[in-house]
Amino acid sequence: MKATHQRIVGTALCMMIGLTGCGSSSGTSFLYKNLTVADGSALSGEGHTVLFKGSPLVLSGTGIKVGDPLREVKLTQTDLSQINITDTKGKSKVRIISVVPSLDTKVCEQQTHYLSEKNKGLDKMVELITISIDTPFAQKRFAEEAHIANVTFLSDYRGAEFGKTYGLFLKDPHILARTVMVIDAHNHVRYLQITPELAQLPNLDEAFAVAKSLITAS
Repeated sequence: MKATHQRIVGTALCMMIGLTGCGSSSGTSFLYKNLTVADGSALSGEGHTVLFKGSPLVLSGTGIKVGDPLREVKLTQTDLSQINITDTKGKSKVRIISVVPSLDTKVCEQQTHYLSEKNKGLDKMVELITISIDTPFAQKRFAEEAHIANVTFLSDYRGAEFGKTYGLFLKDPHILARTVMVIDAHNHVRYLQITPELAQLPNLDEAFAVAKSLITAS
């Protein structure tokens, strides 16, 4: 009885102070915020821009679009080994790639939890991937603390080569643009949204629907 009371008090305290990463120990620990979901998509590649709270940030690298093949580029796994994005464990399956600026921000945190927890069972059929410039150590710690085991975390910290290869690199302030991609079993981009405003969430539900349609079609 005492332990139950402590959990209730702890959850209430979390809600009062607005900590998104804490809560009860019953499994629904993440407290989702009512964050804006972006409408439409920006263009990737050199010279295009996204906004951060209304101020423009310039993208760099080679742009990618729906229909293009996935481009080879190495990323670092949480065990510090490198892997080509084309050769992750979901190769030859549908993959959903969620790109975030930094897992240490509330929007990125919620985006990653949503990918993991709200995918409507797709994680049993597709590979869910999160890419950021956070170090592999930070990604591993985040996954452990968030109890996320169904997402592959890949780091672009070495030289932002993924960001540059896909036209998603924001040179100043050295982060990646918020993006979601759906990749089909033949390594082609079938859905792409780059949020025009960095502080808004991508439409993951739409990405889930596209991924499901690709599975059904196959």
